[in-house]
Amino acid sequence: MKQNTRNFNHEIHETPFNFRVFRVFRGCSIFSSVYFVVALMPICAGTLEDAQADARRFAEGVAAHIEDAELAGMFTRCYLDTITRTVEYSEDGEGREDSFVVTGDIPAMWLRDSCAQVWPYLEVAKTSEAMRKVLRGVLARVYRCIAIDPYANAFNKEPGHSMWESDLTAMKPELHERKWELDSLAYPMRLAHGYWKATGDSTPFGAEWEKTIKTILATMREQQKKGGNRTSYTFKRRTYTPYGTLADGIGAPAKPTGMVASAFRPSDDACILPFNIPGNIFAAHALRLAAETTRETGGDEALALDCEVLAGEMEEGVAKYGVVEHPAFGRIYAYEVDGYGARMIMDDANAPSLLSLPYLCGVKTDDAVYAATRRMVLSDANPWFFGEGVGSPHTGEGRVWPMAVAMRALTSDCAEEIGAAIAQLKATTGGTGVMHESYKVGDAADFTRSWFAWADGLFAEAVLRNHER
Repeated sequence: MKQNTRNFNHEIHETPFNFRVFRVFRGCSIFSSVYFVVALMPICAGTLEDAQADARRFAEGVAAHIEDAELAGMFTRCYLDTITRTVEYSEDGEGREDSFVVTGDIPAMWLRDSCAQVWPYLEVAKTSEAMRKVLRGVLARVYRCIAIDPYANAFNKEPGHSMWESDLTAMKPELHERKWELDSLAYPMRLAHGYWKATGDSTPFGAEWEKTIKTILATMREQQKKGGNRTSYTFKRRTYTPYGTLADGIGAPAKPTGMVASAFRPSDDACILPFNIPGNIFAAHALRLAAETTRETGGDEALALDCEVLAGEMEEGVAKYGVVEHPAFGRIYAYEVDGYGARMIMDDANAPSLLSLPYLCGVKTDDAVYAATRRMVLSDANPWFFGEGVGSPHTGEGRVWPMAVAMRALTSDCAEEIGAAIAQLKATTGGTGVMHESYKVGDAADFTRSWFAWADGLFAEAVLRNHER
């Protein structure tokens, strides 16, 4: 099977003993390729099998109450995708838990994707010790990844090779890719808080948690760029697209605003302007969640206060620079700004997005600025809205991302809008019964990424939320 995936080609070869071999081609030359072998059979098969069984019971319990048999089947398949196909769980000789979560058809673990992929299992973890072990393993792996390099967005399971190892940045064998994306450090804080709230288990919140939060704070502080545009992070890539690299290795100039600059968007595309507004809103919210988690699990009060101080600076920056006047919609959130007056009026399918703010950040759907922003996002005033939904520069014009359609359902209080979004997702799988990265408007069989577990999970969340309503 050969397909186009995130700007590179690859083949997936199934092998005996539950291993999967990924052959990734750099550019177009078959002689310039890297092989990855990903073992899908965990060392502690019993724990993962028990977690899978508990998730299946939950999914089948929900599906039994969905009258549409096709939709029920899609829900079950998509809900179980991450736990049954992307997770490798193991424990070392001292019982330390580890969960490596691939994003789907790319054999690497994104901090953002992995934390989002396992989010729907928090409900199962309330009663499943096996699922709690898997989720603790995700957090433990994330802590180690951030300690290796807080500026990296994606990691190999073990030190090895990457198709991006020639990028002009401080690559390491542990890294799959080293793009600084602010939300990569926000999603782990969200998952950690969600785990604690769902289970009451404080096991993951000791010294490694506090070390991780200190690293996150130091990284975000550096990227406030109060000392100038050039920081310790630089990035260049030999590429044919401007979205794949940074001008002069640092990107556009940033005037200090209190917000945190991000080099790349959640789509892995380069930011045009350095302060991504939904990313800053999400990161500030996640810092407040981290403060609560630290404080309530008996952690360092000074560390919790540091999180809240930085969150406050970011929130003030968003309020001063990120809310702009639009000639048709009034006061809305810009997508990106630079602090000098430039702003990008748009939204991207990937979350955090402007559309996703109620889902990720607790913004009220009837908040005046959000409501006006939502109207802009879902209109032709957004250059990446294509009638059926929001797309992304990552996949080009005329392609809608199912995750953005799911996000529309997850951020709506209108039963008709939610139902329409779910019906659209059901009708645009290209006959596969699962979600994809994007599909071409008018031809859902023309899609990118045959296996995109995060999108599957968001679809399942949308169906579950509609069911619970």
